[in-house]
Amino acid sequence: MVKDLKSIKHRENTEGYIAPVFVIGLLSGLEGRDIDVDGYLRQVGVDPKALHTPGDPGIAPMQYAALFYALVRDLKDECLGLFSRPFKPGSFALTAREGLSAHDLRRALKRMSSALNLLQDDIVFSLQTNSHEAGLHMLPAEQGRDIPVFAQNTMVRVLWRLSAWLLNSPLQIRHFDFTYAQPANDDMYQLVFPAPRHYEQSAFGFWFDISELETPVSRDEPALRTFLTDAYTQIIAPPRHFGLVGQKVRNCLMRSYPQWLTLEELAEKLHTSPSSLQRHLTSEHTSLQWLKDDLRRDLAISRLSSSKVSLVQLANDLGFCDSPTFQRAFKRWTGQPCSAYRRR
Repeated sequence: MVKDLKSIKHRENTEGYIAPVFVIGLLSGLEGRDIDVDGYLRQVGVDPKALHTPGDPGIAPMQYAALFYALVRDLKDECLGLFSRPFKPGSFALTAREGLSAHDLRRALKRMSSALNLLQDDIVFSLQTNSHEAGLHMLPAEQGRDIPVFAQNTMVRVLWRLSAWLLNSPLQIRHFDFTYAQPANDDMYQLVFPAPRHYEQSAFGFWFDISELETPVSRDEPALRTFLTDAYTQIIAPPRHFGLVGQKVRNCLMRSYPQWLTLEELAEKLHTSPSSLQRHLTSEHTSLQWLKDDLRRDLAISRLSSSKVSLVQLANDLGFCDSPTFQRAFKRWTGQPCSAYRRR
């Protein structure tokens, strides 16, 4: 059984953390507003002072997602004050459904652009092509107007990942464009934008091989409903890399669920010793506890979204000592109580 939430430790892999620059960016639209930002950070277990301390690795993806959902819930703005008028809750779902209704990527990008142009006044979205490339082009609506850095990053990543999800296949990017100057910490952007990044451009967006425009949209409405239950965690947070041994451990845990294997049982299945397995996990800057907690979160979200299982039964299946402990953990992971998440 897991310990109480307060004793659960986050992974110590700095590559598995959201860097402070992205956390601060997430909060940048709230500057100058009467909002207790530090209170929201503490709510998800983040020390506001540590976040601004040089050398701080940042926060865990679960905390990042929980912070985002808590702010959206209270501000009723899916873009957290980054634009001149709020993206009311449901704006992203509307955009995704416009893409889902299309036959192929070309039509999906055109329909999503039309929806986004109706939802806000700051950016003109359009599909652009040349002899060998196609791209989702995002041009500031007013000449000379600066679109916040984090707003550009968010729009580019969200719409790229949404496009790939609609196709149910990778969308290989040739390059990402941004209007702002190259940041000093550009190396941090490689994980989030894994292709050449061009700065100080007249518009921002992402570009790919023009042949991809004919790729059919291959998702359906039930898949979209499941996707929307936790879309922002999947899209905004950088990809999770568990390490070679960590991934094997996670796979073993998934296969054995709802039984939760001990370190000794996992070592036996992986044909190694417990001490050797622990040593490999440590070298990958992770732990069995972190991998279990990460998998528990994914399973909880999936089952709350797709079944009517009771919270008592789900807590037991996930290895929690009781339902209240599980519910506290879930609220910290997602920023919402189980009941509210299930209704949404």
